[in-house]
Order: sequence, then C-alpha cells, then structure tokens
Amino acid sequence: MAELGVKETVAPVVSSGRADRRRRLWRRFRRRPLPMVGLVLVVAFLLLALVGPLVTPDPSLQDYNATLAPPSPAHPLGADDLGRDVLARIASGAQISLQAGVLSTLLAMVIGIPIGLVAGYYRRWLDPVVMRMVDVVLAFPFLVFAVGLAAIIGPSLRGVVFALGFAQLPAVIRITRGEVLAVREMDYVMAAVADGAGDGHILFRYILPNCANPLIVQATVAIPTAIIGEATLSFLGLGVQPPTPSWGVMLTIAQQYLDQAPWLAIWPGVMIALATLGFNLLGDGLRDVFDPRSAR
Repeated sequence: MAELGVKETVAPVVSSGRADRRRRLWRRFRRRPLPMVGLVLVVAFLLLALVGPLVTPDPSLQDYNATLAPPSPAHPLGADDLGRDVLARIASGAQISLQAGVLSTLLAMVIGIPIGLVAGYYRRWLDPVVMRMVDVVLAFPFLVFAVGLAAIIGPSLRGVVFALGFAQLPAVIRITRGEVLAVREMDYVMAAVADGAGDGHILFRYILPNCANPLIVQATVAIPTAIIGEATLSFLGLGVQPPTPSWGVMLTIAQQYLDQAPWLAIWPGVMIALATLGFNLLGDGLRDVFDPRSAR
C-alpha cells in the first residue's frame, strides 16, 4: 500500500512537470512574431492540402468554354489551357506537395536516425566508414542528387518520395551523429554505463530522447526543401506526371502562356513560396525555443 501511494503521488508530479514544460515552450514560441507567422502559414497549407480537395471541383474537369479564363466568380484563380479550375488544381497540388514533403522526410528520418545513432555511439571503425560515405553523397548538390535518383527510379510520386528521402539522408545522419557524440559524454549516460545498462537501453532511453529537439527542427526545415524538390522534379518531367495536378506540372504548362494568362504561373509560384517560407519560419522558431541559451 505504501508503494502504491508513492506511485500515485509521483505520476501526477511527472505529468505536471511535462505539462509545465510544454506551456513554457509555447509561451516562448508565441512571443516571437515571425515563427507565429510561420505557424499560421503552415496551418493554412495543411488546411488547403487536407480540406481543399474536398470543397473544390474536380481538378481534372475540363470546360473548353473557360479556356485560359481570367479570375472570376466561377473560377476564383482563373482556368488553365484546358479550362480546368486553377484553385482546384492548386488545392490538389498542395496535397501532392504535402505527401512528398512529409513522406520523404519521414523516410530519411527512419533510415538516417538509426545509422547516426550507431555510428556516433559505437565509433571505432564504423563511424569513419559511415561518415566517408556521407561525405561522398554530400559532394553532390541536393537537387542534382535527387534528379539523378528520380531519373533512375522513374517519374512518379513514389519515385519523388524515394529520391528526395535518400537525398536528405546525409543531413539526418550527420545531425544525429553529432548529437549522439555530445550526449554520450553526459554524466547520466556515463552513470547508466557504469550501472551495467545495455547498449539498446542507453540508446533509446537516454540518448535518443535527448537528441529529439534538433531532429524535430531538422524535419521542419527538410519538409520545405522536399516541397521545392518535388516541384522541381515535376517541372523537369521526372516527378508527378500530367494530368495529376502538381505545382511543378502547373508551372511547366504555364510557360507557354505567360503573356496570355500570367496567373497560371503566379499562383503555383506564390504557393510554393508561402509553403516553404512558413516551414522555414516555423523551424527557426522551434530551434530558438529548444535552445536553452535563448530562454527568456
């Protein structure tokens, strides 16, 4: 009964401490105007991607009477060369961008974090081998490497996800390894080693949770990079293929009608800029909030 009483009193204290920390982080975040702008843009992008396709017309519906129609009540953002509603295609394109950004970043995290953990924790011969391989990949610019992989895999959304995910791997591995090298020297990790804890317990109980904040920030910054990468690959014909709506595909079509219908290029370009700006501002805000030196 005494042990039960201790557990009952300790659990609420731990839960309250976590809640206080979350409230403290939120207060620090909302005091920064630019990250709040980023949060608003990200939420708007998510709503457009998740809800937009449900409330807009079929993006593939063609109305030849509205070919290259300017913005109007019937077509708030205009119509393209086949009379398809630009707003509907923008909303569906946001869904494609969200899938490419989130899934490719998730793929990079799932593969890169374990590699970085093992390389940083065990060192010996494994760390130099992994880092030299990472250096070889980093010798290629991100988009060049992604274009090469997409050309090998083939043009499709799946190919885009794999190409962008593997192109992001080096950054994830380096960040994870660097954090592990710092955390493994902490007193609580050394105490766990002295206490006889196993490697798996140390890695996933002590090291990985304390590497989470930089990895969250990296994910927030990697998503806009992937959004731009998806648009670039689709623009080059190596990503999503027509008639599937994608912001990159829309820009490809818009090239032919810049004089007649400039809105065909303006809207997807604006959406790419706003989506990437929102995630970048949000990532900068999270980095400042998680940095203890910025606490005020």
